[in-house]
Amino acid sequence: MSMENMMSEIRDLNLSYLMLTQQMIRADKPAAVFRLGISVDIADLLEGLSNAQLLKLASTNMMLARFRFEDDLVLGMLTGYNKDYAQAKSHAAILMAGQPVEQIT
Repeated sequence: MSMENMMSEIRDLNLSYLMLTQQMIRADKPAAVFRLGISVDIADLLEGLSNAQLLKLASTNMMLARFRFEDDLVLGMLTGYNKDYAQAKSHAAILMAGQPVEQIT
């Protein structure tokens, strides 16, 4: 994949992520804050972005979405448990809920 194609894919992913984020926030802000792992302040900012601002933000050459887990235990629960996947997902959600949210700095 060429660098130009990769940057195009990142922009597309960013736009999809931002549009989904706005829809989630507008539908149920507390649930969106929890599921996205963001603060209420960031949710408010994202909710208020115009379409032009959304496109400008999506056009950055960095991915805006990131994995919420940096712990191999959570990743292992989400990918490796075969016996009781529902319980493993619940445990992973509990662990992820205890992580700090993204803050505006």
